[in-house]
Amino acid sequence: MKNAMDLVMAAKARVSEVSAVEAPAALREADVLIDVREESEFAAGHIPGAIHASRGLLEFKLSSNPALQARDLKVLLYCKTSGRAALAAVAMQEMGYLNVRSIAGGFDAWVAAGQPVAKPEQPNFG
Repeated sequence: MKNAMDLVMAAKARVSEVSAVEAPAALREADVLIDVREESEFAAGHIPGAIHASRGLLEFKLSSNPALQARDLKVLLYCKTSGRAALAAVAMQEMGYLNVRSIAGGFDAWVAAGQPVAKPEQPNFG
């Protein structure tokens, strides 16, 4: 019987990953950057320019957004540590997307590499 890590390892074997150091160049080449973490994770900070589509709703968001339906889009995915992104990339491949990559180590690796993070502005009531 397989567990979650077995599924992630199988997905990673099928998905092209870029390192956090290579990610800025991959991002420049990508048509879209998708953060597949949960809404609260995205709101706490995300890679600048990312759109949010949590892993649980990804297929539905892709199917309902005409701008994301071209199967030749160059897509870069990430999550916290890269497991959900690998699973999401495999799902996108199964939907017919041809150019899907993920960031190895996810958002944690991005931050550890000193890359920029977008955080929502907090209102100033002072």
